[in-house]
Amino acid sequence: MAQNEYDEQNGRTRADAAWSRMLAGNRRFSEGKAEHPWQDRETRESLIDEQTPDAAVLSCSDSRVPPEIIFDEGLGDLFTIRTAGEVVDEAVLESLEYAVQHLRVSLIVVMGHQNCGAVAAAMKVLSGDENTEDEGFRSILMREVGASVRLALDSDLDTAEDVERIHVAQTLEALVTDSAVIRNAVHSGEVSLVGARYKMDDGKVEVLSF
Repeated sequence: MAQNEYDEQNGRTRADAAWSRMLAGNRRFSEGKAEHPWQDRETRESLIDEQTPDAAVLSCSDSRVPPEIIFDEGLGDLFTIRTAGEVVDEAVLESLEYAVQHLRVSLIVVMGHQNCGAVAAAMKVLSGDENTEDEGFRSILMREVGASVRLALDSDLDTAEDVERIHVAQTLEALVTDSAVIRNAVHSGEVSLVGARYKMDDGKVEVLSF
């Protein structure tokens, strides 16, 4: 087997294992059976000098959706980046590139969520008059989430749930488009991308397919 084929197979195997573990943790969390693994003193001390997370997660800053709790993960398991509306900027890209290049994560998860305030705000601004829209969309948050709102409306999708899913897809596309590091890692099979949406009403993570 050629080295590049081995790297691709190994990356996908690691990514599949990490994602399966995360989904198993979410199942425990949603059923009220969270184990809170790897949060003891020994684990903390073992991670003082280095970290080797399996996955990076880009999610919303909303206080109700912390990835480590939702996926029932422990110290050192996830490299997390959180912004309102899981919006991508230069700092987010550089953080994820660090996870790919230096931490060698095999999986990047972009997770939106039910009742996202950024989505609700963007939908509200877009439903207002032109002056209100211009004022609101001066911010990167409203521009990026607003683009997803427009795409949803152009596709005759008008619910917040539709926009939340489309925004995850748009965010994944932005990672590949705007970062050569991530794009190359995905194309080589070293890194896999997953889209997800957390449902507050039942605690489950919805896996999105695009």
